[in-house]
Amino acid sequence: MHPCRPRFSAALIFALAVVLPPTALAGPTQLDAARITALESAIATQDIKQVTSIVLLVDGQVAYEGYFNGGSADTLNDVRSASKSVTAMLVGAAIGDGSLPGVQARVYDYFPAFTAHHPVDPRLRATTVEDLLTMSTLWECDDENAFSAGHEERMYVTEHWLDFVLSLPVKGFAPWMTRPEDSPHGRAHAYCTANSFVLGAVLEQATKQPLADYAAQALERPLGITTSRWNRSPEGIGMGGGGTRYRSRDLARLGELVLAEGRWQGKQLIPARYVRAMVSAQATTGDGSDYGYQWWGLKLPVDGHETTIWTMSGNGGNYVFVIPGKKLVAVITSQAYNRSYAHPQSRRILTEFLLPALR
Repeated sequence: MHPCRPRFSAALIFALAVVLPPTALAGPTQLDAARITALESAIATQDIKQVTSIVLLVDGQVAYEGYFNGGSADTLNDVRSASKSVTAMLVGAAIGDGSLPGVQARVYDYFPAFTAHHPVDPRLRATTVEDLLTMSTLWECDDENAFSAGHEERMYVTEHWLDFVLSLPVKGFAPWMTRPEDSPHGRAHAYCTANSFVLGAVLEQATKQPLADYAAQALERPLGITTSRWNRSPEGIGMGGGGTRYRSRDLARLGELVLAEGRWQGKQLIPARYVRAMVSAQATTGDGSDYGYQWWGLKLPVDGHETTIWTMSGNGGNYVFVIPGKKLVAVITSQAYNRSYAHPQSRRILTEFLLPALR
């Protein structure tokens, strides 16, 4: 057997089908063997580099599962900013259980100790949870601009991340920049990890629990996820913006939950209305992609047509793709961190190999 070829058994496929309930009664999908062989060959020859796992679910059942380059079913994958999408799901869970009143909740209201001792511009005082979710706050924060006051690397070297973010100045709009009122969806999007970090801090205040504990209670245990790892800031606040670690199959469970609009084994873990908003265009990114609530709407070719595919996305080429029209969830984990080829090659795995293999 080829050293990169995954080893399956009927028992393994059956077991996974049990923990990941099918959305419809159907047998395992038969894939085009030639496409899968080509995919494994590309990984083996380093045409596709540093990918550690690929899991494909169709109709809730495992159609393909492979581990490469030292990855395994038990590996806790550092999915970097794909963590942001999980944090967005936790916001939905908190709205569903009443911990948060809704996406219009005002962010600074959750930090009275800060506002008691720091003057806050009224425009920033009006910042909502939805502003954080859509990366459209008025904080001067842009991870794609090394000169930005709120750039994530500046936050990481401070002792108090929360104070750092809440103290950021109001963003200015140079003549060549698009103002919120002139932007698609009325929001000027700027990718800012600090937004996601503060979301985690809001969740901790609202739920009265550490972020990792609330994640376990609201999502992980109900989904059968028994192992994960969440990072914390120097002051001990859960890091909702990156570095969370999950096993590949557990990432697939998260994707399946979104595919099922928040319902799992008869229980509504996240309100369906929230899930639909989460994976709908709420803002437009600089490259023309849609952006929902910390989920990306990528424009990718499907069956010869450009299609919006909603996905969790993280540095290194880590993805969880969700395609409702095909009842499909695809997980790709990769360690190509900070490599220019990381994202294109993971998208290529989906569009050049996995989707065509379904035909």
